[in-house]
Amino acid sequence: MLSGAFIGAVLGFIGAGGAMVTVPILLYIFDFTPLQATTAALAVVFLAAVAGLMPKLKSKDVLIKEALTIWALGLLTNIGFGFLADSLPDSFILIGFSLVLVGAGISMLRAPIKDHPEKKIPPIYLLLLSLFIGALTGLFGIGGGFVAIPVLVLFFHTPQNKAAGTSLLIISLNCATAFIAKYESWPEIDWHYPVIIAIVAILIAQISSKLAPRTPTVHLKKAFAYLLFTLAAVTILQSLL
Repeated sequence: MLSGAFIGAVLGFIGAGGAMVTVPILLYIFDFTPLQATTAALAVVFLAAVAGLMPKLKSKDVLIKEALTIWALGLLTNIGFGFLADSLPDSFILIGFSLVLVGAGISMLRAPIKDHPEKKIPPIYLLLLSLFIGALTGLFGIGGGFVAIPVLVLFFHTPQNKAAGTSLLIISLNCATAFIAKYESWPEIDWHYPVIIAIVAILIAQISSKLAPRTPTVHLKKAFAYLLFTLAAVTILQSLL
């Protein structure tokens, strides 16, 4: 239950990072294989992200057109790399996942961004962003929110709250797509623990998403960044043993 609460809080307050804690939890606490953990994480994070998305939709803090475009353009790498992941060695998945954790942690440590007028995303950058996020989801079971949020905020001056809402929609779509593509792995997974984690994560994601606009998240992001660095180090050590 604590695992689900933590995942839901991360998604609700930050709008990203759910899979980055779900995968290690399933790996090291519930003894899942890398393939089982990344597949089950997709289902957990999808459900929690949808729960966190609902309040954002009501408050109109979601760029629906942009999120749908990023998801649609990333389908090629999402599904393609998802099938490729089944044939890759566990050590490759674990080390690659660790590097993603480090990158996500660095992005969380960036300084707060001042408000600027919003800008439209140029098509070429939109395509590259979409393909990259799709690849992350297919390979590592990560929705890509930690990439989408900094890009939207830093380069296109999207308000933080709206970027987080848009990220949740991207995560939901990407996780659902990748999870369906990994249907052959479903029978290999003991769904008892992921279901419990998902239920708790859904409840907490809804609450924290409503509180996020009124909650300073600077210290939360810093703490989460250092947690990601720790998880990356542990994962690399585990893959080398």
